[in-house]
Amino acid sequence: MAAKKQAKAKIKSPVAAKIAPPEGYFGEFGGRFVSELLIPALDELTAAWKKFSTDTKFNKELMGLYNDYAGRPSLLTYAPNLSKNWKAQVYLKREDLLHTGSHKINNTLGQALLAQKMKKTRIIAETGAGQHGVAAATAAALMQIPAHIYMGTEDVRRQALNCFRMRLLGATVAGVGGEHGTLRDAVNEALRDWSKNVDDTYYLIGSPIGPHPYPTIVRTLQSIIGREARGQIMKATGKLPQAVFACVGGGSNAIGMFYAFLKDSKVELIGAEAGGRSLTPGNHSASLTAGKPGVLHGALTYIIQNSEGQVHDVHSISAGLDYPGVSPEHAYLLQQGRTKYVAVRDKQALEAFQELSHSEGVIPALESAHAVAAAKNYVHEQAKKGKKNPLVLICISGRGDKDVQEVERLLAEPAEVETEELPSEPTQFTSLPTVKVVAAGGE
Repeated sequence: MAAKKQAKAKIKSPVAAKIAPPEGYFGEFGGRFVSELLIPALDELTAAWKKFSTDTKFNKELMGLYNDYAGRPSLLTYAPNLSKNWKAQVYLKREDLLHTGSHKINNTLGQALLAQKMKKTRIIAETGAGQHGVAAATAAALMQIPAHIYMGTEDVRRQALNCFRMRLLGATVAGVGGEHGTLRDAVNEALRDWSKNVDDTYYLIGSPIGPHPYPTIVRTLQSIIGREARGQIMKATGKLPQAVFACVGGGSNAIGMFYAFLKDSKVELIGAEAGGRSLTPGNHSASLTAGKPGVLHGALTYIIQNSEGQVHDVHSISAGLDYPGVSPEHAYLLQQGRTKYVAVRDKQALEAFQELSHSEGVIPALESAHAVAAAKNYVHEQAKKGKKNPLVLICISGRGDKDVQEVERLLAEPAEVETEELPSEPTQFTSLPTVKVVAAGGE
């Protein structure tokens, strides 16, 4: 009997499976680096967001609020005088015309509606320039949920009008952080409050910062800015812009503006950070331009820190950009090379504030003025390269009513002497620090 041929087993070549980042991460950035006390609350929030963000009825209700209450879609405005002076085609996305005067209402209406669906009976929020605080107080008043707002004492001083607006809307306001408290201190206090009151309290965070799922929630709610702007500029000009500009503190209006353009590889996406007096320690808030990867307020991102890894004091002429960190999604986009970030000095922002006011009759927030200054610098650089008449789109994230008194004070003072700028360390890193993940969350 012939010997049976032994079947030869096939050996498959091992193929490396594509490993997706864990939920709540943008590449290496993001995650949940928080106290165990907050994990149940973050899990509850994640589950609620997944449920309602894909719910047709919820989205219809939210869009109704955007259209009938907030005033969306916001306008796209051609700036004829800036265009003539700069020798460019300049368009402004007018988030300053929304109810409460800034883009912040996009986020607060969505999160307050979510808080209502989750049956929370108290809302807390942090604020820097006061625009998020006003928008949070407004949404809370609409939903009839009591609100408590944390604000740095320095910001309380320079944004006194917004403090009164919040109280007028029924919210209580607490100044925190000592004599020079800013947005960082406000976030710290809000997180402490939430950890003690997770059962009945909703933390309505204002920027795409903090632990998962906040960066995703805020970006999703703000992405309506870019979706509208992309359609509007295509309709107005028949083409996409060469470059899109937005100011970056925590990064909410910027990620909202950029998101719809991410796949348009020929469109440059440029964020304007607070370069302050200089890029020396303590004189700026340019996390992506001069920071390093580290953990702040529950997320791994770029932060401004000293050689020992401690968060450094920061400065900006603008209360809304006076923050030592940034959205982890911005950190990821920088690492991928899809977005660029530039540091705009206080002096440049103040000049842009006045130029837009004089040229177009539009008084921007000091935050937005950073984006205007960055766009002007970009147009001039393009001209040096022989590239004429570029089409640029600038997000005017908020109006400048809140800043008028502070600008008047600054213009009356002698000009600050700019400090000598030390060489900044590169912001592109080949490796990240080893950190302990308290909870990454998700699947």
